[in-house]
Amino acid sequence: MDSLRAVIFANGELRQPGEARRLLRPDDLLIAADGGAAHCRSLGLRPNIIVGDFDSLTAEALADFERAGARLERHPSAKDETDLELALLLAVRAGAREIAVLGALGGRLDMTIANVLLLTHPALAAVRVWLWNDGERAWLIRPPGAEVAGRPGDTLSLIPLGGDATGITTHGLAYPLRGETLAAGPARGVSNVLTEDPARVELQSGLLLATLTTGRA
Repeated sequence: MDSLRAVIFANGELRQPGEARRLLRPDDLLIAADGGAAHCRSLGLRPNIIVGDFDSLTAEALADFERAGARLERHPSAKDETDLELALLLAVRAGAREIAVLGALGGRLDMTIANVLLLTHPALAAVRVWLWNDGERAWLIRPPGAEVAGRPGDTLSLIPLGGDATGITTHGLAYPLRGETLAAGPARGVSNVLTEDPARVELQSGLLLATLTTGRA
């Protein structure tokens, strides 16, 4: 039996809704983080669950979703978590082993940065989580490493998060690393290029934010 995949619609920009629609599978658990429900509506989708403080949705819209069968999980506006964080934690509680997040990038800079940093949330350590934005994907690579699926010519950037990432060795990239360190701060890991599919990134310690852009960026 395939493991559960959750797809979360956040309340950020979604400039290529048709491409986003093609990412979905019939058995996905659809979760809308508050105003992300508007993306679902524009795509003709009914989310299974809508979570948040509902400050971005009208009472009429919420009632429409509820009549259509969506479950509402309401939280107070005075809370420590963002709506996307609540949605991610809900997906983990539901047993998701993979989480795709759409609409988490773009818009307010502080929210975009916070959404990227949510990839490091301890509750997500055993879950494959990736952010999608207009043909770009972002995810976290933890030790001992991971394969990178893409096409030769795609652009891969590796950015250390939370400190230096050490013992990095890459395979299938135009600018290889061999047991090297990517220090937090310098931009050395930006704009590498896939030469093989899949490529592979190995590391001994630290965390790497990986971003894959279709074609040369």
